[in-house]
Amino acid sequence: MPDGWPREDAPFTSATDGVAKAVEQAKELAGDGDVAIATPSITRQCLNLGLIDVIAVDLVPVLLGKGVPFFSGLDGTPTKLDTPTVVEADGVTHLHYRVRH
Repeated sequence: MPDGWPREDAPFTSATDGVAKAVEQAKELAGDGDVAIATPSITRQCLNLGLIDVIAVDLVPVLLGKGVPFFSGLDGTPTKLDTPTVVEADGVTHLHYRVRH
Protein backbone atom coordinates (compact mmCIF):
# COMPACT_ATOMS: atom_id res chain seq x y z
CA MET A 1 0.00 0.00 0.00
CA PRO A 2 1.34 3.49 -0.80
CA ASP A 3 2.83 5.59 2.00
CA GLY A 4 0.21 7.70 3.77
CA TRP A 5 -2.68 5.34 2.99
CA PRO A 6 -5.35 4.58 3.88
CA ARG A 7 -6.79 8.08 4.30
CA GLU A 8 -10.33 8.78 5.44
CA ASP A 9 -10.99 11.15 2.52
CA ALA A 10 -9.68 8.71 -0.10
CA PRO A 11 -10.15 5.03 0.72
CA PHE A 12 -7.76 2.57 -0.89
CA THR A 13 -8.18 -1.17 -1.30
CA SER A 14 -5.19 -3.26 -2.29
CA ALA A 15 -5.80 -6.35 -4.44
CA THR A 16 -3.07 -8.96 -4.88
CA ASP A 17 -4.99 -11.86 -6.46
CA GLY A 18 -4.82 -10.64 -10.06
CA VAL A 19 -6.77 -8.19 -12.17
CA ALA A 20 -9.94 -10.31 -12.46
CA LYS A 21 -10.24 -10.54 -8.67
CA ALA A 22 -9.47 -6.82 -8.33
CA VAL A 23 -12.31 -5.94 -10.74
CA GLU A 24 -14.65 -8.29 -8.88
CA GLN A 25 -13.79 -6.59 -5.58
CA ALA A 26 -14.20 -3.14 -7.15
CA LYS A 27 -17.67 -4.06 -8.47
CA GLU A 28 -18.71 -5.27 -5.02
CA LEU A 29 -17.50 -2.03 -3.44
CA ALA A 30 -19.13 0.12 -6.16
CA GLY A 31 -22.55 -1.48 -5.80
CA ASP A 32 -24.68 0.22 -8.48
CA GLY A 33 -21.85 2.63 -9.35
CA ASP A 34 -19.26 2.41 -12.09
CA VAL A 35 -15.77 0.92 -11.89
CA ALA A 36 -13.09 2.79 -13.84
CA ILE A 37 -9.85 1.32 -15.18
CA ALA A 38 -7.18 3.89 -15.97
CA THR A 39 -3.78 2.46 -16.90
CA PRO A 40 -2.64 0.88 -20.18
CA SER A 41 -1.47 -2.41 -18.65
CA ILE A 42 -4.58 -2.99 -16.54
CA THR A 43 -6.85 -1.85 -19.38
CA ARG A 44 -5.26 -4.40 -21.75
CA GLN A 45 -5.56 -7.17 -19.15
CA CYS A 46 -9.23 -6.34 -18.55
CA LEU A 47 -10.00 -6.20 -22.28
CA ASN A 48 -8.24 -9.55 -22.79
CA LEU A 49 -10.36 -11.06 -19.99
CA GLY A 50 -13.63 -9.55 -21.33
CA LEU A 51 -14.12 -7.42 -18.20
CA ILE A 52 -14.72 -4.03 -19.85
CA ASP A 53 -18.18 -2.96 -21.02
CA VAL A 54 -17.43 0.64 -22.10
CA ILE A 55 -14.29 2.40 -23.32
CA ALA A 56 -14.21 6.15 -22.72
CA VAL A 57 -11.65 8.20 -24.65
CA ASP A 58 -11.14 11.90 -24.01
CA LEU A 59 -9.61 13.36 -27.15
CA VAL A 60 -7.70 16.62 -26.74
CA PRO A 61 -5.94 18.62 -29.46
CA VAL A 62 -2.38 17.90 -28.24
CA LEU A 63 0.18 15.56 -29.84
CA LEU A 64 2.64 14.38 -27.19
CA GLY A 65 4.97 12.34 -29.40
CA LYS A 66 5.63 9.73 -26.70
CA GLY A 67 3.70 7.55 -24.34
CA VAL A 68 2.44 4.06 -23.66
CA PRO A 69 -0.26 2.79 -26.05
CA PHE A 70 -3.43 1.68 -24.29
CA PHE A 71 -4.54 -0.86 -26.86
CA SER A 72 -1.41 -2.60 -28.16
CA GLY A 73 -0.89 -6.30 -27.45
CA LEU A 74 -4.55 -7.26 -27.15
CA ASP A 75 -5.52 -10.93 -27.43
CA GLY A 76 -8.24 -11.96 -29.87
CA THR A 77 -8.21 -8.73 -31.83
CA PRO A 78 -9.89 -7.01 -33.44
CA THR A 79 -12.08 -5.99 -30.49
CA LYS A 80 -15.43 -4.83 -31.82
CA LEU A 81 -16.90 -1.59 -30.51
CA ASP A 82 -20.31 0.00 -31.09
CA THR A 83 -20.72 3.45 -32.65
CA PRO A 84 -19.53 6.00 -30.09
CA THR A 85 -21.55 8.45 -28.10
CA VAL A 86 -19.83 11.80 -28.76
CA VAL A 87 -19.90 14.79 -26.44
CA GLU A 88 -18.03 17.88 -27.58
CA ALA A 89 -16.75 20.42 -25.09
CA ASP A 90 -14.26 23.28 -25.09
CA GLY A 91 -10.88 21.70 -25.91
CA VAL A 92 -12.00 18.07 -25.59
CA THR A 93 -14.19 15.51 -27.32
CA HIS A 94 -15.50 12.70 -25.14
CA LEU A 95 -16.00 9.38 -26.94
CA HIS A 96 -17.81 6.47 -25.27
CA TYR A 97 -17.80 3.08 -26.99
CA ARG A 98 -19.71 0.00 -25.79
CA VAL A 99 -17.57 -3.12 -26.15
CA ARG A 100 -19.23 -5.94 -28.05
CA HIS A 101 -18.79 -9.21 -26.14
